[in-house]
Amino acid sequence: MRNVLIAVWLVAAAAAVMAGQPATVDVSTIGPQAGQEVPAFDLLDQGGTRHTRESILGPNGAMLVFFRSADW
Repeated sequence: MRNVLIAVWLVAAAAAVMAGQPATVDVSTIGPQAGQEVPAFDLLDQGGTRHTRESILGPNGAMLVFFRSADW
């Protein structure tokens, strides 16, 4: 479902750019929202260290930031 929403947004954004209008994004439809619990995960970092949701949580929770580099 998320992929469909992203595809729809991309088509709408492209149409807006072609029409000379700035594209807007409804961030409430993309990914987890502030304060929402993210699904459990088990991932390796660039050094091969395994991280889970539980391993990154501190006493006040955690903040996840997703960044996609231009060369992916």
